[in-house]
Amino acid sequence: MATTGTLITVAPTGAESSKADVPALPVTLDELLVTAKECEALGASVIHVHIRDADARPTLDLGRLRETVAALRESTNLVIQLSTGGAVTDPESDRLRVLDAAPEMASCTMGTVNFGDDVFLNRWEFIVELHTRMQERGIVPEYEIFDLGHLAALQRLLDKYGLPAGGHVHVDFVMGVPGGMAGTAATLVACTHALRDLPDGTTFSATGIGRTTIPVLLASLAAGGHLRVGMEDTLTYARGEPVRSNMQLVERAATFARLAQRPPITPAQARALLGIGQGLRSAV
Repeated sequence: MATTGTLITVAPTGAESSKADVPALPVTLDELLVTAKECEALGASVIHVHIRDADARPTLDLGRLRETVAALRESTNLVIQLSTGGAVTDPESDRLRVLDAAPEMASCTMGTVNFGDDVFLNRWEFIVELHTRMQERGIVPEYEIFDLGHLAALQRLLDKYGLPAGGHVHVDFVMGVPGGMAGTAATLVACTHALRDLPDGTTFSATGIGRTTIPVLLASLAAGGHLRVGMEDTLTYARGEPVRSNMQLVERAATFARLAQRPPITPAQARALLGIGQGLRSAV
């Protein structure tokens, strides 16, 4: 598939950092909306959403998720991608219920991985349930790949259960997580070689955690891939310099994309690239 432009996803919040430790982290709906609008203006076309409760703790509360999706749709044109990963302690039932908020996209992590001192559990049966529910509801998945074996699992999933809603396969290489694959150019090249076993036209984004942000960003652009940046993934802009805002990270990604002569694409172009339709079937 042509890579004349760059899809930039912003992941503004995540489930790991606390507001007390990172005051710039957007944890309220108002903060998230301001971040979303400003990041869209700078070149983001997709927003990967985690939400927090009234005490700024990670939550998968369905009412809050629905409110967030509705507010983002009203205030922006961004493609709304809800996280079904949540926090590592969230039960599978809560993670599946995220789909009831009827986003255009949702994440689908393709295997279990050590996650720092924790374990991010993704059983095969859970992955299948998530994939098939998204097919039924017209929700487009982004397949999250934390290690090379996850690509083999994705090939198995697609072979057995069919293409995702919209018919287009898009993966995100999450690189540099302690316990997952390294955030290096060599690792990204290995991942792109493995994509040859997936359907023609499969596209990828890459996410570099922490200090791997810049190497992964540059390697992804060089390999024809897309980008995910945000305070979910990195809190340091440069050595000794904390990130001031998600907008700072999106602006840097957009600048690099333009230098690579692959400028940021619009949300409408992102929908066309990802196979997102004009509407969704109602959640059941």
